[in-house]
Amino acid sequence: MNFKHLRYFWVVAKAGGVMRASEQLHTTPQTLSGQIKLLEEWLGHKLFRKNGRRLELTEEGRVALSYADEIFTLGAELEGSVRHARAGLASLDFRVGVADSVAKSVAYHLLEPSLAVSDAVRLICHEGKFDELLAQLALHRLDLVIADERMSKNVSVKAFNHALGSSAMSFFCAPGLKASLKGEFPACLNDAPMLIQGAASSVRQQFDHWLSIHDLHPKIVAEFDDSALMNAFGREGRGVFMSPTVLEAEIQAQFGVEVIGRSDELVEEFFAISVERRITHPCVAAITREAKAQLLKSPL
Repeated sequence: MNFKHLRYFWVVAKAGGVMRASEQLHTTPQTLSGQIKLLEEWLGHKLFRKNGRRLELTEEGRVALSYADEIFTLGAELEGSVRHARAGLASLDFRVGVADSVAKSVAYHLLEPSLAVSDAVRLICHEGKFDELLAQLALHRLDLVIADERMSKNVSVKAFNHALGSSAMSFFCAPGLKASLKGEFPACLNDAPMLIQGAASSVRQQFDHWLSIHDLHPKIVAEFDDSALMNAFGREGRGVFMSPTVLEAEIQAQFGVEVIGRSDELVEEFFAISVERRITHPCVAAITREAKAQLLKSPL
């Protein structure tokens, strides 16, 4: 394969069009189109199709893009490692996958201790679906996966769960919405607009059961895989939302919302998953040590 052709395809796909990609690559649109056509001939499939004035990826193009992402990400990491080594700045690469159901603030606080180890560390973070990250871990492309659920025994990946801690859940909303709620918590959730985590989140399954037990019927306005986006909607008064209690002070300060209640029946757990049964990687050791010391004792 001619990797120059693949790179041209990758840049066009990322840029969203030939014209913009040609400006980034300082070449002509005609050259780009010709190089991509050669790649398509070599692969035996069209990678783009026209949709009006826009280019969109074909099914084969999406597959090619996923591989190109990995190829050029690894290439950049290789270049960075070699350059650091030649400059006498050898660093310890620490590759972490963060499940997209884990709140970004939680992920930051869990990972931050890894940057305080004695060795120079270069933290490389990837976010994605839990099962996809486990596949990368199995291929040793990741050193660690941070998730809000255990790796199931049914998953054919030789890795180990390391419990980091857990947190009860708090319910928040904008001051204007809080004034319109009727009754005490949790009864005030009846008929209230609600923003909830997506189905992939472990706490979502608990929440559905919790509503049933307490005979609560909020109006589900929206579901989110990204907790930061959910919090942003909550800030604008679009609905009540929940987040780990350990983040209470941070969420109130950042989004200007108020706590309307808490539930110890809803618990979000956090796990570090690694291929090591006995932790030896200094960054993983720092993360697990700090999390066990702090996560259950005080707000992050």
